[in-house]
Amino acid sequence: MSNEREHGDPPRRGFFLKFCAGLVGGIVGLFPVITAGGFLLGPILKKSDDGDADSGDGFMPLDIKADALPLDGPPQQVTVVADRVDAWNFYPQERVGSVWLRRTADGIVAFNTICPHLGCSVDYRTSHEDFYCPCHLSNFSLDGERQNMIPPRSMDSLETKIVDDRVWVKFENYRGGIEEKVPV
Repeated sequence: MSNEREHGDPPRRGFFLKFCAGLVGGIVGLFPVITAGGFLLGPILKKSDDGDADSGDGFMPLDIKADALPLDGPPQQVTVVADRVDAWNFYPQERVGSVWLRRTADGIVAFNTICPHLGCSVDYRTSHEDFYCPCHLSNFSLDGERQNMIPPRSMDSLETKIVDDRVWVKFENYRGGIEEKVPV
């Protein structure tokens, strides 16, 4: 037996120890590979969950009650806040835009505050009772209709609904500079 060890034949016990060490090393080595793979593929495999940020049909709640808007009164600018998710990050209750709201006999009317011409912010002028874009000195009537031919279309109207006296809006941004109302 001592003669076998001198010629380099490994004993069975040495083989078993090397096999166990290789097995444990392989398992330990796979852990970071699996973790990195899960991290990189997570956004692709993750199912979308909108949570409470909207009602599932694209409507988002606004921080205003319908009764707070006077009938045929001046429009009020309201910030649209929603949970935003990108590939790896979750941003709770982040500002995603704003809308002009006005209550009429037909219900709540909402317009995106972004000008359909160059993407500037549209203001409300109480002195003229109209919407005004300071970027190109253009104005819109209270029903969102353009008052000159500078902007390619009227203000972008948005769908609204009232749930438990709270105003909900289907907020969306649209491509500027074109006649068609194309979502971005």
